[in-house]
Amino acid sequence: MTAFHPSRIDPRITGAGLGLRRDFMAELQQKMISGELLNAPDFFEIAPENWIGMGGRYARDLHEYTERYPFVCHGLSLSIGGVSPLNIEFLKQVRSFLDTHQISIYSEHLSYTNDGSYLYDLMPIPMTLDAAKYVADRVIQAQDILGRRLVLENVSTYAMPAAEMSESEFICEVIQRADCDLLLDVNNVYVNSINHNTNARALIQAMPSERVRYLHIAGHDNEDPLLLIDTHGDDVTKAVWELLQFTYDTIGVRPTLLERDFNIPELDVLLTEVDYIRDEQTSFLATHRSTRIDLSA
Repeated sequence: MTAFHPSRIDPRITGAGLGLRRDFMAELQQKMISGELLNAPDFFEIAPENWIGMGGRYARDLHEYTERYPFVCHGLSLSIGGVSPLNIEFLKQVRSFLDTHQISIYSEHLSYTNDGSYLYDLMPIPMTLDAAKYVADRVIQAQDILGRRLVLENVSTYAMPAAEMSESEFICEVIQRADCDLLLDVNNVYVNSINHNTNARALIQAMPSERVRYLHIAGHDNEDPLLLIDTHGDDVTKAVWELLQFTYDTIGVRPTLLERDFNIPELDVLLTEVDYIRDEQTSFLATHRSTRIDLSA
């Protein structure tokens, strides 16, 4: 039997967030403490693998951040769809890290990253019913060790090996069987729609909205008109911003985080994109309130 896992709701995680990078930690902290930063992110995201076991100045800096601001964790190496057994010791380390920093949300990729050794990439899981059952069993095992629901992210892919189900069907099957939650990456939805000639909006509509804990948005690289690469190294494109608007229209506003892992610009440039997320949320909420008033008149 699966252990009880805490509520999906974390009231601290709201608004527009930013992936925290050591490149700009000191500058951001200084601006936030001094009060000169008016458009500070509402929450931050880190990869636990980059911080577990770290000491010294960076560890002290992280504690200062997590004591002051809300955080989520986004993992890189759990390999939830992999053939190798789950790394139990690693999951225990993650739980200890989450508990130490009072972080309730831990997300991972719906993919595999290990076939006996680390692959340094997010490999696609065959979208079959057997694979969905297999992944769901591993999610349940992971959740019992973590003591909290795992949040799975839809990933960008460049091949669909042995697929017997659509991407949306596969995601929903895993989520339902495992009783876990969803990190909906809007950029990944768009990238896959181009790479596989599918309907991005239809996938958004098919997602179980009650399971969506938060959203990711990021930039991608246009390798070819029919091939996009999810790099997190470019500005968010107009098409992805529009898909984010559609996502809000479909499932309502969710906490939304900007990912930028490469070609990191000046901090002010990053914060402008975070602000744009916040503007989109405010615009949706204002329109929604206006609509409710009009309907009740």
